[in-house]
Amino acid sequence: MRTAALAALALLAGCSAILPRDLPKESPPLADLEEPLDLFAEPDDEAERIALAPGGFTGLTLSEAPALLGEDVPPGVEVIAVAENSPADAAGILPGDLLYTVLAPGGEEREIRNASDFRKIELDAAPGTALRIGIDRAGVEAAATLTIAARKRSSPRTAVERYPETRRAGVVVRTATEVEARRAGLGPGGGAVVVGLSKASPWRGAGLVYGDLIAAVEGEPVSHPQVLLDAIREADEEIGLAVFRNGELLEVRAPLTTRARETRRVSIPPLYFYESERGRTELSILLGLFRHRSTEAARDVRFLWLFSFESGDADRLIEVD
Repeated sequence: MRTAALAALALLAGCSAILPRDLPKESPPLADLEEPLDLFAEPDDEAERIALAPGGFTGLTLSEAPALLGEDVPPGVEVIAVAENSPADAAGILPGDLLYTVLAPGGEEREIRNASDFRKIELDAAPGTALRIGIDRAGVEAAATLTIAARKRSSPRTAVERYPETRRAGVVVRTATEVEARRAGLGPGGGAVVVGLSKASPWRGAGLVYGDLIAAVEGEPVSHPQVLLDAIREADEEIGLAVFRNGELLEVRAPLTTRARETRRVSIPPLYFYESERGRTELSILLGLFRHRSTEAARDVRFLWLFSFESGDADRLIEVD
């Protein structure tokens, strides 16, 4: 009777491998990703930022969120706030409006996809310059003429944000500070600074190093790190980068890769079961007649469901002479 019960339990254990399991929705973190601790701190360049020429003033506060992509999604950056009695207020621009194009006198029409696109125009335009702005207001297109005023003081500082790309490049980038972005010829909020690299990242072989500022990808200015991430996702085997390093602009062809694949589970119930996860493996044969489990710190072997052996690391190091 006892033998039959044990056999039934073993059968249930073997058949449990048949039950469906939820698959992970995201790839695991890269085990060899290196992010130096000193690159986690907010860059200390506030004194330099305050000393920069303030540029023009419009009174617009725009969303820092990157613009949505897609064929059916129009470009545009949302207006978060409009300063009272500012040029934007005088032009009739309202919070909630989407700015999608700007036309300067004698210039070409430019699309606005990220806040840094518009900030670059603010910086470059002389006081008194009139800008013709295309607006999407609740799905209705409109236009407004905004006259740039002189900015009296610098705009508020924006904290940097980190963006990992762990599928094709094995890299972590952050938003550039205003000082870094303007040195590279971008508007505030533009640029992607390399702050993390996988040991196996193909970008190491291409010569990229920590602190490199990626200013353009395939000829398109990186007005937000998401521009770079989207380009990586859509590229084939390599991607062209314009990299700003120590005051010099470098052209780099950076190769891309893909995630390695590995067998994590093999199951032939009730005969054979194998599972491997990071740092742990389990093997079971013939309804658990033989089972072996191991981690980096311990091992466990069971035979005939009754005999088991366990070994592992002790709580001390081996003494050396």
